[in-house]
Amino acid sequence: MPVPLSILDLASISDGSTAREGIAASMKTARLADELGYHRLWFAEHHNTPSLASSATALLISQAASVTERIRVGSGGVMLPNHSPLMVAEQYGTLANMHGDRIDLGLGRAPGTDGMTAQALSRSSADPQEFARSIYDLQGWFGETGTAHSMPIVSAVSAGMNVPIWVLGSTVNGASIAGQLGLPFSIASHFAPEQVDHALKVYREAFNPQSVTAQIEKPYVMAGINVMVADTDEEAAREFTVIEQMFQDIQHGQSRKLQPPVDPATLASHGAMRNPMLKIKAVGAASTVKAELDAFVQRTGADELITTTYAFDPAVRDRSLQLLAQAWF
Repeated sequence: MPVPLSILDLASISDGSTAREGIAASMKTARLADELGYHRLWFAEHHNTPSLASSATALLISQAASVTERIRVGSGGVMLPNHSPLMVAEQYGTLANMHGDRIDLGLGRAPGTDGMTAQALSRSSADPQEFARSIYDLQGWFGETGTAHSMPIVSAVSAGMNVPIWVLGSTVNGASIAGQLGLPFSIASHFAPEQVDHALKVYREAFNPQSVTAQIEKPYVMAGINVMVADTDEEAAREFTVIEQMFQDIQHGQSRKLQPPVDPATLASHGAMRNPMLKIKAVGAASTVKAELDAFVQRTGADELITTTYAFDPAVRDRSLQLLAQAWF
């Protein structure tokens, strides 16, 4: 039986469109993903990025939960250095009260933006010990009494909600934290492929089910992978140039909305096709992508996959999700 398949959405904004249109397209995709049988839909926090409208994840999660019925909805993730843990508890406790037991809270230590914007957003440091303390307090606020473990502050709206907490990471540092805390680990292999195998080994070896923060009995890994499915391998390769151009812009310090797909051959001379950040991908017709996903699961031992798909035309993304669902479920 194949592992569960989930979706990471960043509410992308294509050239010539608006944030409002990008968010509306994401909500349409949320309804489709719910119907198709995907396990989770997570929104990733990003700032100061013209091509992405996923800055206020709690708001996107609430809207997506309101237009779906079954799929779990959550953050992939909340960048904790940007936020007060108490505010996070109150926001996600509110979400759980409004939408029931379908809300996930994925937490990361990165700012999700550039250095200058991080300074404008920053509430605290990304120190691992402070990160762990924040998670411990969050669990208290989500517990039966709604009281933080380190201070006598009550969050009535989150009390008893027991929102599942995940640790997000792209390196061995994040993996070690997740393991020591006894929490599920979502690895950002879709943009940080180099440490994947080592990080997963560290996570599994460090896993401590006896930790006071542990919420699972054994390691659980959800691994990220870039996906584009089309009717043919050639069509999928062309559509995949949308994200290749996006990463090329990042390399060159250029800020643009998503650009239309181009002939893959035109990118080769600029190095985009060799971008190591996009090494972990499954691109092609449905049979090609299924085989590549199977191989990735075999390599990593992932318990779940979370896919990310960028498309200039939202209909192309939705078509990719449909083709993948037909091949996978």
